Amino acid sequence: MTDKKKSLLREATHQIVAGGSAGLVEICLMHPLDVVKTRFQIQRGASDPNSYKGLGDCFRTIFRNESVFGFYKGILPPILAETPKRAVKFFTFEQYKKVLSFTALSPGLALSVAGLGSGLTEALVVNPFEVVKVNLQANRDSFRVQPSTFAQARAIVNADGFGLHGLNKGLTSTLGRHGVFNMIYFGFYFNVKDAIPASQDPRLEFMRKFAIGLLSGTISSCVNIPFDVAKSRIQGPQPVAGEIKYRSCFQTMALVYHEEGCLALYKGLIPKIMRLGPGGAVMLLVYEYVSGWLQQNW
Repeated sequence: MTDKKKSLLREATHQIVAGGSAGLVEICLMHPLDVVKTRFQIQRGASDPNSYKGLGDCFRTIFRNESVFGFYKGILPPILAETPKRAVKFFTFEQYKKVLSFTALSPGLALSVAGLGSGLTEALVVNPFEVVKVNLQANRDSFRVQPSTFAQARAIVNADGFGLHGLNKGLTSTLGRHGVFNMIYFGFYFNVKDAIPASQDPRLEFMRKFAIGLLSGTISSCVNIPFDVAKSRIQGPQPVAGEIKYRSCFQTMALVYHEEGCLALYKGLIPKIMRLGPGGAVMLLVYEYVSGWLQQNW
């Protein structure tokens, strides 16, 4: 193997390992907020008998009825998916960024387009895991009696197959969610980070990167959440068993808007920001520090 091929393989390995590490740390820290977000997104307003009164009520009800383990429902699918998912996210971002450096796009715009490409690629990998995760999170039974991750996946496949009505349903919404998120997330973070001078003090430099990452995750979450709500409605249990109400991304958005109002498209925004604001900062920092360590030591 030539030195150039070895160098490219080492670089790709660094990106994949650093990206996977970033995803694993983020999901372990932030998953309880993802459960709360999903519960808000799948409830259908005041008419829903299981409707939570607010964020505090949701936390208390889950803890009282499902114990602390209720906050970790559906964690295995994202853990199984998170390492390859984030590895794909960061690896493809770096590759798209290289390709776009040969185009006429400005450097700032190229970062956003590379983020869009990485998000679309990531969505294709993660969507089946998301379908299983949302179904597990929607289950309000005690943690001990709910089906396992693999049993839930088998049930979905046996009932609806692997296609767009089964293990890959909601794919368009997932593409929209991840594409829009990563486009803003990477574009904002790297453009703003380059615009604000670095600090020689390691603690101040850490806070600078964390603050920019926090803003990146927060802004991205605010913009892409209608896709997230549509995804949860399509992938979660339908209001009437055996009857498909939420069929496609934009049909679901229009239906939610018509029946529940504009604000319903932003259900779960607070727990989403609470998760992906700091979670987005954690991911970027873990990625950068692990990548830097690997470059120095391997």
